[in-house]
Amino acid sequence: MSAPTQGSAIEASDSDAADAASLERWRDRKRYLWLLSLIPSAATFIAWGLVTATGWGGFWWAGLAIVFVIIPIIDVLLGEDGQNPPDEFIEELENDKYYRWCTYLYIPLQYGGLLAAVYLWASGSLSVVESIGLATTVGVTAGIGINTAHELGHKKQENERWLSRVVLAQTFYGHFYIEHNRGHHVRVATPEDPASSRIGESFYRFWPRTVAGSLKSAWEIEKARFARLGKSHWTVKNDVLNAWLMSVALFGSLLAGLQVLSFAGALENYSVWNVLPYLVVQAVFGFSLLEAVNYLEHYGLRRKKLPSGRYERCTPEHSWNSDRICTNIFLYHLQRHSDHHANPTRRYQTLRSMEGAPQLPAGYATMIVVALIPPLWRKVMDKRVVAHYNGDITQANIEPGKRDKVLAKYGDAVPTTTV
Repeated sequence: MSAPTQGSAIEASDSDAADAASLERWRDRKRYLWLLSLIPSAATFIAWGLVTATGWGGFWWAGLAIVFVIIPIIDVLLGEDGQNPPDEFIEELENDKYYRWCTYLYIPLQYGGLLAAVYLWASGSLSVVESIGLATTVGVTAGIGINTAHELGHKKQENERWLSRVVLAQTFYGHFYIEHNRGHHVRVATPEDPASSRIGESFYRFWPRTVAGSLKSAWEIEKARFARLGKSHWTVKNDVLNAWLMSVALFGSLLAGLQVLSFAGALENYSVWNVLPYLVVQAVFGFSLLEAVNYLEHYGLRRKKLPSGRYERCTPEHSWNSDRICTNIFLYHLQRHSDHHANPTRRYQTLRSMEGAPQLPAGYATMIVVALIPPLWRKVMDKRVVAHYNGDITQANIEPGKRDKVLAKYGDAVPTTTV
């Protein structure tokens, strides 16, 4: 073997220097855009400011406009992201605490908005329609807050996992912390997963199944954990029970504080019924927003069952993705969902758009609107599921009650094998 020439060594050195310079120039172009992810956390204050400035109570519904009108429009205007961090920068990005504070700051704004809304409801200054509108706006903050909790709940640091549960307390959905990490990530894209929707299943059929199924799953996971320890699961150490206790403590503290203000004369004609119904509305709306996203993420996708009885490993093809830059900013790259399932503890700023992952025709915010109209959803998505499986719809995750109908509609698309 001949020794390398001096010229080749110089060329290699120049190439390495060029590569190093290229890497050195790489920057996260979204670095400061991540601060925009705090906008939903301030939705209550935005609505209040608009109402104060204009006198029009319709702005109490501003949260719906932000999520279902403004974000989809910006998604269309800005288009795809297209930037993945180089492997050499992953560790550096992971350790950059700036990105962590972009999630931490969501929490005080979220709870500040809740306190403001509770005071407005208690004051009796809003009509019923305005109060419901404010409840949906607070619910938008809480629902997107669940995504913040999702980001924090996957991390190894105890303080971040605790903050995740604090965020979830507002929607009374603390069991999500258990079921998502130890249930959904194990059973994703299988018929056994309550958070994976099926072709032929509308969002309105999926909602009760996933809400009840996720709660049952979380309870069974914790019950099994204590059984392995030889202990009773009826204890405050049960993470489902202590999550619910956090919600009870939060709601109880809010109502007790209002009662004190009423006794002190700061709130005239205060009644718990001026507030409690809207706390329930914002909680239900918030976790329903989460479940709407769940509905999108794995619709019709199914992992194959192996001869051993176990399912194949989760791969990029088992999650619907979107690289629309605006929704990615607001949802901490949740739309790069395949990489999240491949690397659950990876921080949002380092998630990548992966080859082989099926793509939605629009961002999650837009697709939620589509999902609320079942005929439109079926028209847009069912053909994509069929195409994803190369025409063999039998490979999809099919709603059992609609199986015959789905096979009758798409069964002719099954390809024939020729020798």
